[in-house]
Amino acid sequence: MSQDIKNILSIAGSDPSGGAGIQADLKSIAACGGYGMAVVSALTAQNTHGVRAVHVPPAPFLNEQLLAVSDDIAIDAIKIGMLANAGIIGTLTDWLAAVRLSSPVPVVLDPVMIATSGDRLLDADAEDALRRLMEHADVLTPNIPELAVIARAEAATTWEEVVIQARQVAATYSVLVLAKGGHLAGSDCPDALIDADGVLHEVVSPRLDTGNTHGTGCSFSSALATFYARTGDWVQSLTASKRWLTAAIAGADQLRVGSGHGPVNHLGQLWAGAPLATANDSMWLWWEAIESIRSGIDGLAFIRGLKDGTLGRADFEDYLGQDALYLRTYARVMSRASELAPTTEDQRFWAANASGCLEEELKLHRGRLEERVPEPSATTTAYLNHLVSCSNDYAVLVAALLPCFWIYQDVGSRLAAANHDSHPYNDWLATYSSPEFDKSTAQAIEVARVLFDAADQRTRTNMWKAFEASSAHELYFFAQTAADRQGVDHGTK
Repeated sequence: MSQDIKNILSIAGSDPSGGAGIQADLKSIAACGGYGMAVVSALTAQNTHGVRAVHVPPAPFLNEQLLAVSDDIAIDAIKIGMLANAGIIGTLTDWLAAVRLSSPVPVVLDPVMIATSGDRLLDADAEDALRRLMEHADVLTPNIPELAVIARAEAATTWEEVVIQARQVAATYSVLVLAKGGHLAGSDCPDALIDADGVLHEVVSPRLDTGNTHGTGCSFSSALATFYARTGDWVQSLTASKRWLTAAIAGADQLRVGSGHGPVNHLGQLWAGAPLATANDSMWLWWEAIESIRSGIDGLAFIRGLKDGTLGRADFEDYLGQDALYLRTYARVMSRASELAPTTEDQRFWAANASGCLEEELKLHRGRLEERVPEPSATTTAYLNHLVSCSNDYAVLVAALLPCFWIYQDVGSRLAAANHDSHPYNDWLATYSSPEFDKSTAQAIEVARVLFDAADQRTRTNMWKAFEASSAHELYFFAQTAADRQGVDHGTK
């Protein structure tokens, strides 16, 4: 499938060692599926041990660079990094205001204000000019010391304090703030997209043990701008950017760049043979974002035993009983989706799936269970309560229903491939994969994609949260058997 490659402009300082600044931005943009362009706001002499000297070209020359790009090339997103003085910032602000009058190009501003040593990089006039520039940005991506300067507060020492300061800044400058937990202590590294009302979306990754993190701020902000140009959604872009950056940091020690604080491995996934983020598709990013949940399902003793035929009969019948209970309410929720659907095609789709769920699946369950349907477990009840809670908004409900199609099909295709005539659950596995269900899954994905791509930011956030929660419930549901019960938090709270 052909792609509309987006043009991303980085406006930042240079780093001749390649780990940060313009050089890191261009690598990040390419790795995340964009075409990178660069306007240099400052020249530095630096390596992995630090900055030795800085040369700032005259502001009129910066303006010539900016005009040379914008007069000729359509810009799909802008990332702004190091800006050395008030004259440079003022020139950029005037150009940006003019550009955004004719085209609402999204802007990610990484406010480089604090040196690694903790020293302030900008004088008072430059800081005032930078605050005026913030009014033309969509997202700010400060680290914790920079966030404190912008909020005119002491540097936060807890994640809760970071969120409070980010909300204050978001309200003051009418922007989104990407709050970053990289400077905090602890085994986890949280990042969150925050507006004046609070956290829109938070992503957490394990804190990786490496000293090679030079340029992570530059790289993160460039990735965010690139993914937003491709998807039009900040929450989705944060999820994709965080996933990419975590992999780049994880691969940093594979590089041998300098003897000091080395860079992240921007293109490590490409060199390892993995595909770069080339799917310009909102649902593809959702699927990638639940990779850990999908891996967790594949690793369950229930799934492994069902695949190789070693699953005990009692565990199998326990699962069937809970699945029978689940499908009753699941069918009613799909009927509710049919009621809410705005088009006849969608109405028919959900109604047909609700009917098929009751007529075919429950018949198979009851035939095996001989009508001995148990009481619902706390895990089953929690999943059903989640689906019912999403039943007042069609887009959110579709997102909540999607994992039962998509994950079921994904798991089922591998289970069906392992089936054979002498398998103890032969007839059951044969139902796990069929051309008809594949078609229904593809249609459910497309319905969700259309709704998501047309939705406003708040609805997109709620859709993603519903999808992610249902995906986790799928894991908990499969993990109800005795073999898995001790190792998984079943999401009953």
